[in-house]
Amino acid sequence: MLGQPRYTERVTLKRSFPPVADARTQLLICGSLPGDRSLAAQRYYAHPQNQFWRLLSPVIGRDLAALNYEDRLAALLDAHIGLWDVVATATRTGSSDAAIRNHAPNDLEQLTATLPRLRAIAFNGGTAYKIGLRLMDEHARRYALIALPSSSPLHTIGIAAKQEAWTALGDYL
Repeated sequence: MLGQPRYTERVTLKRSFPPVADARTQLLICGSLPGDRSLAAQRYYAHPQNQFWRLLSPVIGRDLAALNYEDRLAALLDAHIGLWDVVATATRTGSSDAAIRNHAPNDLEQLTATLPRLRAIAFNGGTAYKIGLRLMDEHARRYALIALPSSSPLHTIGIAAKQEAWTALGDYL
């Protein structure tokens, strides 16, 4: 039939993971919502082409990509870095932030209230930054709020162009 798509991709409700943080956390890095590969693996930044672990390695002086997932998370906590997402749930076809619809935010304010040493919140990509700024509007002066170039493979500038902004996160540790 004319005008009918050849296939339909199911749009499903997607959920973020619990935060990875503790009372020592000084820097919280927030993404938007895990992509399909991460959701399937139940791991932050599981897509093999996502540059997150490689971008963060110089910040803490450890090769995070070489570690298993549990050791990566432990290394971040030891370096006083936490992880979470700004979106709790949303509908989205595929993994692109541009396809996020009907999102409900995570309670970033509640989490930050449990982090007494928190100095900065960095947002991994434009969507995370935009949503995060709205969530933290009243607390903007309490923490440094940092926009990072996305580590996603969909953000096609090279890793070298992203590294300087990511390396600057070390100033908050």
